[in-house]
Amino acid sequence: MAFLWILSCLAFVGAAYGCGTPAISPIITGYSRIVNGEEAVPHSWPWQVSLQDYTGFHFCGGSLINENWVVTAAHCGVSISHRVILGEHDRSSNAESIQVISPRQVFRHPNYNGYTINNDITLIKLANPAQINARVSPVCLAETNDNFAGGMRCMTSGWGLTRSTAANTPSRLQQASLPLLTNTECSRFWGNKITSLMICAGASGASSCMGDSGGPLVCQKNGAWTLVGIVSWGSGSCSTSMPGVYARVTELRSWVDQILAAN
Repeated sequence: MAFLWILSCLAFVGAAYGCGTPAISPIITGYSRIVNGEEAVPHSWPWQVSLQDYTGFHFCGGSLINENWVVTAAHCGVSISHRVILGEHDRSSNAESIQVISPRQVFRHPNYNGYTINNDITLIKLANPAQINARVSPVCLAETNDNFAGGMRCMTSGWGLTRSTAANTPSRLQQASLPLLTNTECSRFWGNKITSLMICAGASGASSCMGDSGGPLVCQKNGAWTLVGIVSWGSGSCSTSMPGVYARVTELRSWVDQILAAN
């Protein structure tokens, strides 16, 4: 019995802070806005990071994938002078027990192309390990052979603009529920700009916008939230009738594994 109890305790610890299983459950009401999103339950996306410059200006999002590594978009232009903020919900509050960690190394995909926006992924190795707790825990990473089908509902989150003409990004973390599109469907909107290294979501009344870049597009796989896309590009006006385009993690997973193994 004692052995079983220990096993069940270990299972509970794994469930609390294992990848993709927030200790604080998100509440998803459907298609509401990040343009047309809704405020997230505080700390219910515990892998969400804010990338900030030395003044505290939020310029991109990112996702914690283990205690030492964050994934974001290559086009965010992260450098070791920037700061990674974990455990944040309300950026206007000083009451949150956030973790502020410097990047030790920044690995931008060597084949990132700023013209086609292919391979839009950067890995950040943290100078100090993140402290994993109820408010900070990693997301699962999609496997190379995973298939996330068109029509599947997924979630994106970020502090990006809630409309393209807004003067400031919101202080509280926003979320939106979006359907995935097949690349064939997405090409009807974006033509030959869509490559196999991209995955699309949205065109359904909600959209990612400026400031969301680098943040997560997560889908549930076997009950765990799994990073399927990295906010990459889309409509300049953040149109909610155009799909957002995300770096496709299944296609980039092997590069991620190589970098983590070598560093």
